[in-house]
Amino acid sequence: MQLSKLLSTHIILASQSPRRLQLLQQMGFQVTTVPLDVEETVNENLPDWKIAEELSLIKNKAYTKEINDGSVLITADTLVFADGTPLGKPQNEEQARKYLELLSGKAHKVITACTLRSRKQEITFHQTAMVHFKPLSKEEISYYIETYRPFDKAGAYGIQEWIGLIGIERIDGDYYTIMGLPCQRIFSSLLQLEL
Repeated sequence: MQLSKLLSTHIILASQSPRRLQLLQQMGFQVTTVPLDVEETVNENLPDWKIAEELSLIKNKAYTKEINDGSVLITADTLVFADGTPLGKPQNEEQARKYLELLSGKAHKVITACTLRSRKQEITFHQTAMVHFKPLSKEEISYYIETYRPFDKAGAYGIQEWIGLIGIERIDGDYYTIMGLPCQRIFSSLLQLEL
């Protein structure tokens, strides 16, 4: 597929994440966001990557409008696992603090799964990255929570925010997977997708 044709694809993003929207726009796509009200429950005995893929698929199936030719629906789910325990979006300051204390001074796994669906085809994939945090002081954790209010982020942090800048020693894998949208993999999947 020619680049100009690919970039003329209309993306329907079923996510309220401003980061995912920004990344797709930076990639050159015209994007429409749609809200989804979906019950995100899966069998927690599944492998971690399968949980992420199932959640992405559940969101995708919740979109019941027709997808026109030249359009692609994208859904995604990002999960953070510390010592095998899933860390979702924190409900409050106390939970955010607990999550960040758990991540402090250790490596943890971030999995982002995406489902792309056109009128003719569907592709689901996941990518994994490892994030290594330095030991975080109580003061650093408190400052971050109070200033950035990370309650819409799995694991209670955004890699692109202050805590990522001062706290992450290294990552193994794709930075954008940790942000919530594996851009290169999205691009190559769109190239494969029948529109």
